[in-house]
Amino acid sequence: YQFNTSDIVATKGDGNVAKDAMELINVVPNPYYGYSEYENNQLDNRIKITNLPQIATISIYTVSGTLIKKLKKDDAMTSIDWDLKNHAGIPIASGVYLIHIEVPGVCERVLKWFGVIRPPDLDSF
Repeated sequence: YQFNTSDIVATKGDGNVAKDAMELINVVPNPYYGYSEYENNQLDNRIKITNLPQIATISIYTVSGTLIKKLKKDDAMTSIDWDLKNHAGIPIASGVYLIHIEVPGVCERVLKWFGVIRPPDLDSF
């Protein structure tokens, strides 16, 4: 048997591959029903936006178009956490949100996310 691997190589800077990879970006859990495995304690609310490239800008909007929060990613991690708070640190309301992911020089993607936020239970401590 003979084989050759000279034509099998990872490509860098290929726009088509990057656009295909944008389809893998996801938000988890979706839908969010008051709890996720990423949370550390009862006061922590957290979701992840996964399969992100190294550089990306994530903007989170209400369905009426109000900007809730903007997250900038510039590291080797493939995900980013959102604490379900707006830009002022106030917890968001339950409902549908639009998550706009922009990767400079590649393309953009919009995800829909639904969340039911639980009220904080401070009596259980």
